[in-house]
Amino acid sequence: MSFKINWDALGIATSVACAIHCAILPLLLTSLPIFGTNIIDNEAFELLMIGIALLIGANALWHGYKRHHHKPGPYIIFGIGILLLFAKQVWHDLQLWFLVPAVIAVVYAHFLNYQLCRKANHCHSSDCNH
Repeated sequence: MSFKINWDALGIATSVACAIHCAILPLLLTSLPIFGTNIIDNEAFELLMIGIALLIGANALWHGYKRHHHKPGPYIIFGIGILLLFAKQVWHDLQLWFLVPAVIAVVYAHFLNYQLCRKANHCHSSDCNH
């Protein structure tokens, strides 16, 4: 019995977890600085989360692109989303204006990749193995 990871589902879950972190965590954990812990507006933590999203997302999209649909659209949309996440780190005062479209782009890229993989019921070249 082989175990397969659904990378698109994992990518969508990671994106949703990121959105929840960005939206709700500041409201719930405002008392952490009192205890000497600060993950809200922590640059290293934010970059780590973006890096994890980038690694998981790129892997999920690569699998769909290489083995199923061979369309670059999800990668382009995902790239825009990741760039917007990095932009939110650079222009911190405008982070909400970058965050909302970034999350939408990343989630939509995974959703589009998922749809394209489901529609691909035939191989385009010899590198397909489904």
